[in-house]
Amino acid sequence: MERERSFRGISVRAAIGYLENLGGEQQDETTVEGDGWAASLSEEKVAIGPSLQLNEVTIQFDGDPETLEPLIEKFAQKAMRAGG
Repeated sequence: MERERSFRGISVRAAIGYLENLGGEQQDETTVEGDGWAASLSEEKVAIGPSLQLNEVTIQFDGDPETLEPLIEKFAQKAMRAGG
């Protein structure tokens, strides 16, 4: 199963740290793998109104649906607390 989610206001570095806290191990600069799942991350600046930009991290999650659903939910909770 594949799921893509975007999170604003966090960095790739922070997202990798959250994924490591959830049992993953960083494989390279943009990939984290855990037991039964993998996540590929990308980062870009997005415009919020005419003069404000925020970081947006997009994560492509791959794995078993039974593993991914709780992982994504826990990650989203961590990202919301940190990034807003």
